[in-house]
Amino acid sequence: MERDRSITLGDIEQAHGRFASERANLVARNAVTSAGVRSAARDPEIASRATTTFDIQLEQGEICDQKRSGRCWMFASLNTMRYRIMKKLGLKTFELSQAYPLFWDKYERSNWFFENIIATAADELASREVAYLLRDPLGDGGQWDMFRSLVKKYGVVPKEAMPETACSSSTGDLNKYLTRYLRHGAKRLRDAVAGGADAAALDAIKRELMDGVYRVLAICLGEPPATFDVRIRDEKNELKASGTYTPQAFFAEFVDMDLDAYVSVINAPTEDKPYMRSYTVKYLGNVVEDGTVRYVNLPIEALRRAAVAQLEDGLPVWFGSDVDQGFLRDDGVIDPEALDVDRLFDLPIEAGLDKAARLDYGESLMTHAMTLQGVNLDEAGEPTLWRIENSWGADRGKKGYDIGSARWFDEYVYQVVVDRKYLTAEELAAYESEPVELAPWDPMGALAR
Repeated sequence: MERDRSITLGDIEQAHGRFASERANLVARNAVTSAGVRSAARDPEIASRATTTFDIQLEQGEICDQKRSGRCWMFASLNTMRYRIMKKLGLKTFELSQAYPLFWDKYERSNWFFENIIATAADELASREVAYLLRDPLGDGGQWDMFRSLVKKYGVVPKEAMPETACSSSTGDLNKYLTRYLRHGAKRLRDAVAGGADAAALDAIKRELMDGVYRVLAICLGEPPATFDVRIRDEKNELKASGTYTPQAFFAEFVDMDLDAYVSVINAPTEDKPYMRSYTVKYLGNVVEDGTVRYVNLPIEALRRAAVAQLEDGLPVWFGSDVDQGFLRDDGVIDPEALDVDRLFDLPIEAGLDKAARLDYGESLMTHAMTLQGVNLDEAGEPTLWRIENSWGADRGKKGYDIGSARWFDEYVYQVVVDRKYLTAEELAAYESEPVELAPWDPMGALAR
């Protein structure tokens, strides 16, 4: 029998009758139309459970603000590094420049883009991979491995050595016009390949294009310092550090962090990504000579264990999550139970998909990077609440911090970056194995888009 695919007037009348016959529907309609879904679904009891005191609690200093930019991965990375500087020098607060890595990421990512355009020049312009490369070649997002590559090559600088500009605080126009220039460059390179240009000719075109990229970045962000003077005083006005440094020397002396010791652990419980395997994402990277990213996929219990162990050793943890799920922004609470959406609509909206299905069906992915700065543990040593340092300024949440529930961590945290010493020998061997290459649009690469 052929299916009736249309909606009839009878269908609409029945839907209206069923809706209007339920008192709860009318109460929910009044609440949502007046206050919105989140306000109507907010559970005040869950919001009130959040604490500001933790069993393990690291103190970071003043909260940073990424403003109108997608640099969360940079802010989270720099927050793990500035913590080391504060601890080393006995400072109450300190901030590293976020404009400095932004410059070098845009510069290196432009080169990465041009190299990928040359590599795919024989492919049809309408192919899915070429279309993917052209869609957003210069987004603000990124991954820990990409930040590690930048710091290994360019180091870090104090914020005063390269302060924020209008274009670093609000990257929209910078990205818009530089992306247009990159697409122009892509056409030049593809046309050159089609015309039979050799490697030397392509290199000459790319060098010219990269000079243009540098010009745009220098105009928008200022030129990065090759050297800078340092004078750092503590709260008692005692001089704790002084001298002239290169960015690399400053990182080596004051951050003193073995970047290669830190590995990315993901939790993607989907059939296409078996646990205890290493993965990478095609075309995801920035510094050409340092390669792409690498993850090891482990059960969520391993992510919890490693994150707690690093916090117990007094170091914050970089992590990536789907931050908007169960998020009461004004309260600074992240908990799937904080928004009772299913009861509000009397439908399986939140409960309808598990973690694997949310990834498979496009409902969830990594959207934001932050740092774990504390944790509460139960009698068995399992985490019950997480203290999260955000990068959206101190005037929101709990003075810039958020409180994440254990369930939220399990359901919506997809990645932690920890010292490899917190992995078992078997887990580390899995990380070191030859990685499986994921498609460029795989959700495990979402944070970099």
